[in-house]
Amino acid sequence: MDPGQIVRIEGGIDVWDAWPLAQPGGHPLPWQGGEFWFALAAPVNDDPEARHHVARIHGFHRVAGRFVHLGPVFADRFSPGSREWSGSAKVEGGKVTLFFTAAGARGEEQVSFRQRIFESTAMLGGEGNTFSGWSEPVEIVRPLNRHYMARHEAMGQAGQIKAFRDPAVWHCPVGREYLIFTASSATDQGSHNGVIGCAVREADGSFRKLAPLVDACGTCNELERPHIVAHGGLLYLFWSAQAGVFAPGIDAPTGLYGAVASNIAGPWRLLNGHGLVFANPDAEPFQAYSWWVLPDLTVAGFVDYWGMDDTRAREKPRGRKHFGGTFAPFLRLHLDGDSAGLAGDIA
Repeated sequence: MDPGQIVRIEGGIDVWDAWPLAQPGGHPLPWQGGEFWFALAAPVNDDPEARHHVARIHGFHRVAGRFVHLGPVFADRFSPGSREWSGSAKVEGGKVTLFFTAAGARGEEQVSFRQRIFESTAMLGGEGNTFSGWSEPVEIVRPLNRHYMARHEAMGQAGQIKAFRDPAVWHCPVGREYLIFTASSATDQGSHNGVIGCAVREADGSFRKLAPLVDACGTCNELERPHIVAHGGLLYLFWSAQAGVFAPGIDAPTGLYGAVASNIAGPWRLLNGHGLVFANPDAEPFQAYSWWVLPDLTVAGFVDYWGMDDTRAREKPRGRKHFGGTFAPFLRLHLDGDSAGLAGDIA
């Protein structure tokens, strides 16, 4: 990236994980001459890492290649958590369902890493960030220590905590609705036991948990923001991972990873034989993160720590100097069977 591509969002906020208000097939809903997007946001702080402790879901209008800030989606203290983390959103017949992670607990005195997955619904309005009153959030899937590790509430450093978060909805062609999420294995509770979880919506509206789609035990601790894209008669499962969450001895970069299958039941095969789709450049190992692939194979992300130009860097810096905190230029993928890669940037 070059400086001309880094456009801060007005309003004194940092922005990171983003996802669109999508139709059942995953395509962003045309809205007000553009698209409606959700993203995590927080007031600017001297330590950008502190944003995770106060994160809220905000709305944005993407129009003419720019993002206009619309403000928080939920009212204060609406969420069951002390803050809100990533999710996804769908719209059918004007009804919006927002899937999100409630982190911590409302009113807690000390910030915790408790993670619960909720959904809330509203009707989409016609002007600005307008939704009808959001329904009371409902917890839709719990780990319960069978497939998915329930112990993920302890304090810890970034990349070392356990996971149950990042719900992403996917509709299969026959109409069944699946929920994909970041989790930790209940059968292997070691230091690097990341999995990609899955649940299916039953006729009564509840979700039934299924076995993990991807098991990275012994390899990686966090497979973040997983989501599925259908392309060329195949399903592509993408996730983001940072270099620091891989097991010792595995020299893997911060990048977008993925797998491919003919249907959601698998078997899932790692793209390119190893899973890596694209990575940050060697001289800018932390410049972008948290990618979201759209059905047209464009890719959203956010600007993390950039402008370092340092091939020796192995750990993220701290402080404002190099933190972007805004939407990254959109990228474009090419997919061909089990092969995937970066086709270029589009903005």
